[in-house]
Amino acid sequence: MKNWKKIAALLISSAMLAVTGGCTGAANSTADSTEAPADTTTAEAQAETAADTEADTEANAEAASESDGDTITITDNLGNEVEVPKQIDRIVVGNIYPLPSVLTVFFDSGEKIVGMADVSMKAAQNGLLGELYPEVLDAETGFIEGTEINVEEVVKLDPDVVFYGAEAPQIGEQLAEVGIPAVAVSASKWEYDAIETLNQWLDLLGEMFPENAKADICRTYSEEKYNLVQERVKDIPDDERVRSFFLFQYSEENLTTSGKLFFGQYWADSIGAKNVGEELTTDNSTAVDMEQVYAWNPDLIFITNFNAAQPDTLYNNEVGTYDWSGIKAVEDKRVYKMPLGMYRSYTPGIDTPITLMWLAKTAYPEQFADIDITQETKDYYKEVFGVDLTDEQANSIFAPVSEASAF
Repeated sequence: MKNWKKIAALLISSAMLAVTGGCTGAANSTADSTEAPADTTTAEAQAETAADTEADTEANAEAASESDGDTITITDNLGNEVEVPKQIDRIVVGNIYPLPSVLTVFFDSGEKIVGMADVSMKAAQNGLLGELYPEVLDAETGFIEGTEINVEEVVKLDPDVVFYGAEAPQIGEQLAEVGIPAVAVSASKWEYDAIETLNQWLDLLGEMFPENAKADICRTYSEEKYNLVQERVKDIPDDERVRSFFLFQYSEENLTTSGKLFFGQYWADSIGAKNVGEELTTDNSTAVDMEQVYAWNPDLIFITNFNAAQPDTLYNNEVGTYDWSGIKAVEDKRVYKMPLGMYRSYTPGIDTPITLMWLAKTAYPEQFADIDITQETKDYYKEVFGVDLTDEQANSIFAPVSEASAF
């Protein structure tokens, strides 16, 4: 903490003064036992010295107490107790990529974000975040690559706090060694439940920044939308539920999807669909081949913004030797790029409740024919975060560009 050195200096000064006064008193006592009793003037001087010492000690203790009052202790998503300043003006966000967008909308400003990963920056540059909050585009990105941080570069950014992914605890350890408050934020602790994860993030931020607390209103809104979706899909027969495939990463060398332990499973469950990859038990994304995709033959394909592919990429077989032409979702033209507003919507983020509504409407257009997704988006941003979106801005969330790809 930036005040620690000042506090320590005050306490050390106080201790030295008290010790010095005590030694002086002992010396005088020894002399008095062999010499004539001290006169009144000497006794008064000693009394004044003692009084001054006590006053200084009390003043130093009060100063230390006031400095301690400039910090709070919070519990991060790893269960670590972390002392952070009450006044936080400079924030660095490491490998928890959606968080810069959450923080920016939380504060209705990107000025506090002085550092974030390049993966976060690409989404900001090619999504709504950079348009609404252009100051966030000034953040530095060169201090981190993957889960490897350059501590010296972080120190240069002079952060009041650093947020990092709880899945890489070594980052917190490295930062603690140089005295930088580091707060772990988890994307997987709540079993990839995107809504609950967002709510937990907002709870943590509300603890750190109580004057900006938005957790309760966001939780209420999300629960209302989740319950609405559940009510409308609950009676769909099991054999009529849409069979969905999430194309997480896609290149000539890499085709990955979501098994049971990733966000794709949560999204499918939340909208009453089936995740064709549910049989896969690898945590996070898992590699598959086209033979497997053909065996699953999904009705619906959702392409994440972690890759550059668009629906036409699959319709026209534009990547490598992959041939999607015999897949039902491709034949029926039911391939969709997932939204990108403040960040890539496959993960938890500010757009999570809207993503839920969009996915449900996309999977089951008849059940959600009355839902105007543009108006839903505008209402959500206004009600929860006080942000006014135009129709054009709201619609841009559902037409993301390939340049927003993470890799």
